Amino acid sequence: MAEGILKGKTAFITGSNRGLGKAYLEEFAKEGANVIAHSRIDRPEFRELCSTLAAKYGTAITPVFFDMTDSASMKASVRELIAKKIPVNILVNNAGVPHGGLFIMTPMAKIREVFEINLFSVMELTQLLLRYIVRSGGGSVINATSAFGLDLAAGNCAYGLSKAAVIAFTKVLSAECGANGVRVNAVAPGLITTDITAFMDEKVHQGMVDGCAMKRGGTVAEVARVVAFLASDQASFVNGEVIRVDGRLN
Repeated sequence: MAEGILKGKTAFITGSNRGLGKAYLEEFAKEGANVIAHSRIDRPEFRELCSTLAAKYGTAITPVFFDMTDSASMKASVRELIAKKIPVNILVNNAGVPHGGLFIMTPMAKIREVFEINLFSVMELTQLLLRYIVRSGGGSVINATSAFGLDLAAGNCAYGLSKAAVIAFTKVLSAECGANGVRVNAVAPGLITTDITAFMDEKVHQGMVDGCAMKRGGTVAEVARVVAFLASDQASFVNGEVIRVDGRLN
């Protein structure tokens, strides 16, 4: 069986099929957690990934599938989870969508769409699971925000504002839930090398590297280790914090 700082805990991780979410999935399994691994689409390769990681680290990984904006499917998945009496100690709200564009050029429908995925779906899933986490003995909620939700600039009228709202949600929820044994924190990555960064404009990418004190992009593993720490009992008195993982963007 796997040993680690998350041994004996069960984590629900959204958007765990690629990028940062996939890194969280592996890091949590490596640290001994059982994982409910969410993906929007049921694909054989994702099920295979879950089986491979479970066998490698000796943990249980249960894939679940629903669109974050499909409230009925989300509720059905949570009801099934509770019916099976699978405890949840950790929720990692990772799923989200990027967007860049000046406000004057961005349709309001697009801004609403980004908020629906990056904020409202996060709030809904958290609300559905929160009482269950408390009944499971308490635990930790980690929300994925962004350095661009802290350092708002031109072009962030949708993504940056949605992530700033996630930060505000984190602060409010941490104040409400601390007495119930649930800590709520957020991570704010900067430029992280994922499949998405491969599609970035080269000048924009280089500008972000130049604007970083460490003069490089981060890795998904560097973010995953911070998220695992926040989920663990090692962070037992850390609540309501937004942890930057950005090499300090200037």
